[in-house]
Amino acid sequence: MIAPLLLSLALAAPAEPEVVRIGSKKFTESVLLGELAAQLAEASGAVAVRHAELGGTRVLWEALLRGDVDLYPEYTGTLTREILAGEAPGGEDGLRSALAARGVRLTRPLGFDDSYAVGVTEELAARLGLRRISDLARHPELRLAFSNEFMDRADGWAALRDVYGLPQRGVRGLDHDVAYRALAGGEIDATDLYTTDAEIRRYGLRVLVDDRRAFPEYQAVLVYRADLAARAPLALEAVARLEGRIPVDRMIAMNARARLDGVPAPTVAADFLREALGLSVAAPVAGTMSRILGRTAEHLLLVGVALTLSVALAVPLGIWAARRPGAGRVVLGAVGVVQTIPSLALLVGLLPLLGIGARPAVAALVVYGLLPIVRNTHAGLTGLSPEVRESALALALSPWARLRLVELPLASPSILAGIKTSAVLTVGTATLGALIGAGGYGQPILAGIRLASTGLILEGAIPAALLALAVQGLFDLAGRVLVPRGLRVSQPLRLPAPADPAGR
Repeated sequence: MIAPLLLSLALAAPAEPEVVRIGSKKFTESVLLGELAAQLAEASGAVAVRHAELGGTRVLWEALLRGDVDLYPEYTGTLTREILAGEAPGGEDGLRSALAARGVRLTRPLGFDDSYAVGVTEELAARLGLRRISDLARHPELRLAFSNEFMDRADGWAALRDVYGLPQRGVRGLDHDVAYRALAGGEIDATDLYTTDAEIRRYGLRVLVDDRRAFPEYQAVLVYRADLAARAPLALEAVARLEGRIPVDRMIAMNARARLDGVPAPTVAADFLREALGLSVAAPVAGTMSRILGRTAEHLLLVGVALTLSVALAVPLGIWAARRPGAGRVVLGAVGVVQTIPSLALLVGLLPLLGIGARPAVAALVVYGLLPIVRNTHAGLTGLSPEVRESALALALSPWARLRLVELPLASPSILAGIKTSAVLTVGTATLGALIGAGGYGQPILAGIRLASTGLILEGAIPAALLALAVQGLFDLAGRVLVPRGLRVSQPLRLPAPADPAGR
């Protein structure tokens, strides 16, 4: 009697909604395509978890293989020339077979080709007679700068230089959106474009003919994990409705609305789905205050967890370094060397181990937070006068009692100053976590750079600055409570100025 009742209740219980994790790269078109997929998945009844504006191609691809994301927008040329470089899969069937061997599938093309191109201003093109990419070889004086990813891709600058024999030297890497503004402002002479970019029309640029076919075809597709068909079949079926439904002119128009008119990506996506597919969806656009509060919670979590772990590791290391001079030199040298590792390199290097999101960001913040605390703990303890140590010995205190009752209280101003320095640095460095999906104040800053929106940049930068000031003030107040009254004297930090977190 009970078993049939339990069975009937189980059958009557609502099924868990399908969860689909959707990623996108940090340029507008990828964000829009990811949002289109997310809204279609939600319309099918699934829960769409958005990981928008992650780093470049490799970050998304590795996240897909690990299972951190289930689906993201990609391009056939990128798959063949960058991700599967060296395998040379022949045609669509070869591409699908090579991806299937990795547990990945792709949709049919979405309807438009977004190839790489090289662009110059119309004024420069007219003055120098530039019509084709091969014309650049006649002008070694031209200043070339390309997007950072293009500089490193197998189908990027190296391939372009070799195919056309370009003589230019000192080619720089820039953020894609910054490169457009530098080109329009005359700071550079040529850069890489995406052929669906709205900025081509906005800045009146000349797209040079790829006369030697250095760039392959870049049909837009969605790549997804093979197990998604079993886990979320309805969501995958809904997302597949985009196949062949986005002509190039519609994609350019959507890019223009988001990039030039400042319309939020969810609104642009919802409008397209209503007009092209007859699907009415609610665009999830949060208000400014709601966004700031959400980002504040994310940022505080990153900073709080990272700082707690930094203190828990660094103070004992500083004590050990002070007690064991030989080992201390090794410890101080090690944390100093770690501090010089570029932030972006460390974040990306942690992705294979920890995946995307908060975990690699916290790990990187912990590493960068060690140096101020270790050095100040070491300096505070080794700077105690010999008379103090002799007095503690005369009282026959055990080493632990001397440390707890005498040495740490006397060194507390220096230790607290190191923790305060680490906390302020952590608040600023945590903004880089947005590049790997950790959220926080870096998210609106990245979006503001992408959209050339000062308002969005300030939406992240001002709260980050205010939080840093608040943290400094809280530590000043904590000093009045934690530091003995007789030791409350301003002490200069025995610490070199750390490098700018964004420019390590």
